[in-house]
Amino acid sequence: MMKPALSPAAAGLLRALIARGGIDRDRILLTDFRSTDWQSLIFLGERHEMELRVPGPDAIQLAERLTQGLADAEFSIPGQIVADIGLELPPIRNFDGSVSLYIEALTISEQG
Repeated sequence: MMKPALSPAAAGLLRALIARGGIDRDRILLTDFRSTDWQSLIFLGERHEMELRVPGPDAIQLAERLTQGLADAEFSIPGQIVADIGLELPPIRNFDGSVSLYIEALTISEQG
């Protein structure tokens, strides 16, 4: 089932990801975000796909800060565990100098 707005898990993931990079929120543009319900035999969660755009002359450095060590990063999101996170595609340098990041993640509910 597709969700029309950011769920609490999705919003928490986005906030935690931006905070992890130590970058001002106004430097990161959310251009697309999709979450779908996910479940296994014992866990409930959501699979997230997000597209972020980092503008500005220092876009490459900021994108590297956001993605460096991403797969091994730990996040603190109330009620959620980030079970998996990584880049769906390598960072893409756009004609205007910005960098697009395509990130996939799986969050699992701690209540599940």
